[in-house]
Formats: sequence, C-alpha cells, structure tokens
Amino acid sequence: MRLSRLPIAILLFGLFLGLVPVVQGQTTSPYTVVVPVPDTSGTQRNQAFQTALGQVLVRVSGGQDLSDKPGYAEAMQNAAGIVKQFQYQADGGNPPTFTLAVSFDQGAVQRLVTQMGATTAGVKPPLLLIVKGSDGQLLNKNDLGALSSAVNKRGYQVSYADPAQLPDLGKLADADPAALSAIGRLYHTGLVLMGDLHANAADWTLISGGQAQHWNAQGGNQDNLFADAGTAATGRLGQALNVIATGDVNGKLWVSGLHSAMDYANMVATLRADPSVRNIYTVSAQDDGVLLAVKAGMPLDNLVTNLAAGGRVMEGSSHDGADATLRWLH
Repeated sequence: MRLSRLPIAILLFGLFLGLVPVVQGQTTSPYTVVVPVPDTSGTQRNQAFQTALGQVLVRVSGGQDLSDKPGYAEAMQNAAGIVKQFQYQADGGNPPTFTLAVSFDQGAVQRLVTQMGATTAGVKPPLLLIVKGSDGQLLNKNDLGALSSAVNKRGYQVSYADPAQLPDLGKLADADPAALSAIGRLYHTGLVLMGDLHANAADWTLISGGQAQHWNAQGGNQDNLFADAGTAATGRLGQALNVIATGDVNGKLWVSGLHSAMDYANMVATLRADPSVRNIYTVSAQDDGVLLAVKAGMPLDNLVTNLAAGGRVMEGSSHDGADATLRWLH
C-alpha cells in the first residue's frame, strides 16, 4: 500500500520538531495596562498602579481570580515597587481627561502569581472587537472605550479591527473556517466579539473555540450597552477558558487539516507551546490528519477550547478513537 504524503513527511520531520519556532502576535504586552485617572496626583497614580496590577495578575494567571489569595492585599499595596515605567496621556479636552499607561516587571509579576499559590497559565490572546454603529459603519478604538475597559478589567486584552482587513462578516458570525483562518492570520487570535448597534439595543456574537454564541441586549445608552457586553463576553470566555486542573489527564487528540509537513510541524510546536501540555507523541496518521497521545494539565475538551483561542485551530468533527478533535486552519 502506498503511504500518503503526510505520514512520510511526519517521519522525515520527526527529529526536527523541537526546532520549529512558534510565532504569536499581540497588540501590546500583557504586562502593560492603560487605566483612566481623574488627575495626575500621587494618590490617584498609586490607585491606578493597584488597578493595573490587578488586571495584569488576572491576565498572567490565565484568568484566575487571585483576590482571595494570601499576599494579594500586600501585593496591591506594593504595586508601585514593581512598576517598570508609566506615562500619562491627555485627550486635549477642557478640562482634559487623563489615562495612565503602566508597565510592570515581568519576572516580579510571575513571582507574585507563584507566591499566591497559582500558576502562570499563559496569557490569553486578545479579544478582537468588531462593532458596527447604528449607521452600519465600524466603530474605532476611540468609540469603544467603555467596551474595552470592561474587557480589560476582567483580565483580557483587546485588539481592534481594520475595516480594510476583514473577511465576510456574515461568514465570520457563522464561525466559517475560512473566515476564522483569515482572522487568525491577520489578528493572531481566535477570540472575536461582534456587535451591531441599533437605537438603545445591540446584537452580539462571541466567537471562541471555533463556535459562535449569540445574544441580544437592551441598554439606557451606548456606554451601558458596551459595559454589559464586555462583562457578558468575558464571563462566557471565563467559563470556557479558565479551567483550573486538579491533575494531569491522558487522552487521544485527532488533528485534521494538515496539508504539509510544515503544517504538522507548526501544529506540534503550537501544542508544545501551551503551558498545560506535558507530553505529546504521534500514534498514527491518515489522509490529512494525525492521532496524538497527549498528557495535559486539563481535560482535552478544555485544551481544545484554549488552543482554538489562539486562532490557528478550531474544534473539529468527532473521530473514532479520539477523546477530542482539532482542525488546523490555514
């Protein structure tokens, strides 16, 4: 029997997988936060440092709420001590509105997370915001302040869509694989919040794990609609992504959509880059898919959801002998 190209390529590349780099894009550092401040006084600055550190701790711990952990209150009081740099910005209004960009020392933040008995579970990809105003035009960063602020407060970063670089939005709302692949290439994320405003209401679609969730909301004004949407979206993401494991899990993972040896190599590198993956090896290959034995720090269904957040894969169709499935996106 003639072997397909993929199994042969797997054999040829097997010795070199550890050398494949993983490229991940983010709009800003996870250790940098921008928070609003009423003025530039020292009192407000120290309060902003605490607010910013709280957001960074949630990010770096993979969405865990550390506020009840031993040492959290002390860390907040000493937030200024691990600030690397900060910078004010004013909007030019009269009176001006200020924001403060705060960057923390990466090593110090990671040590704090560990000292609190948590794990640095890996920073989640940004949530891409694609929101249409009542006129049908996409809103920009300046229009979405209330939404991005609500998302940031719960430990997630945001990125903003370029109207000139978007797939068909109807297909994206249906979680079409080609549309999701385009989002992954352009924005390096698989997390998308789409909104359509009309009067004092909005239709929302959250895409996570290659799946779309839809809901409608009413609000007294646009800022309220945005704040509620940010809370709802991060709550749904938290249920799916913030799974804290109690022990290692062994299982079989089927990955389809691998059209070349490079696809296979990048897929394995993506798995190895996930901090919850302890060990993987290839069991078999057939057509455009491979069956992997995986040891991970969470159930494989949850691992699939977390991996899909990065925009390179989505949940696949069920496969015989597999506990969970992925589809590689191009």
